[in-house]
Amino acid sequence: MTDLAEAVTLDPHAVAPRAKFKSFAESTKEDWDLITPQIAVTQSYVPDRVVGLMQALAFDHGGFPVNRLEHSLQTATRAERDGRDHEYLLCALLHDIGDTLTPYNHPSIAAAILKPFVSPANHWMVEKHGVFQGYYFWDHIGLDSQAREEFRGTEYFEYTAEFCAKYDSVAFDADYRSEPLEHFVPLIHEMLGHRP
Repeated sequence: MTDLAEAVTLDPHAVAPRAKFKSFAESTKEDWDLITPQIAVTQSYVPDRVVGLMQALAFDHGGFPVNRLEHSLQTATRAERDGRDHEYLLCALLHDIGDTLTPYNHPSIAAAILKPFVSPANHWMVEKHGVFQGYYFWDHIGLDSQAREEFRGTEYFEYTAEFCAKYDSVAFDADYRSEPLEHFVPLIHEMLGHRP
């Protein structure tokens, strides 16, 4: 697309009829009959928007040995080479997608994006991976590296600890050759481009 006018012309939202209400209290079934099909259209845009957010991670290294995109690619590549399924790979790839939006709460961003599409185990793993990663370094920054113990005995504790140990905490190797983002784009489209 070369300009905004062309983008608007190609956008199905731009030509679709629109509801006329000024508040939800005024809305009618006819309004919602117009709106509801558009949710699928909006969802169809999500994979490309997610790819764009992943690309933005390349411009931030945050002082780490590799940039945030490379860390995500390494995490997903390691999981893929270990034979993990597509859902797990998507979680590994997107687990830090929120890093540049809200560094202190980034797991919640990824977990919110993934929740409708993944199992409770994978959702919990992504949502809690930050505190589980803390096991490896929080004592160096004045935080409690044992904070994950709060979750000891819960259903997905070992599952999440394994994710961090095998894939996430080791994915800062500047010499590791990960798959490029393009390798994972079909997976993003397959998993996120439709109604869950």
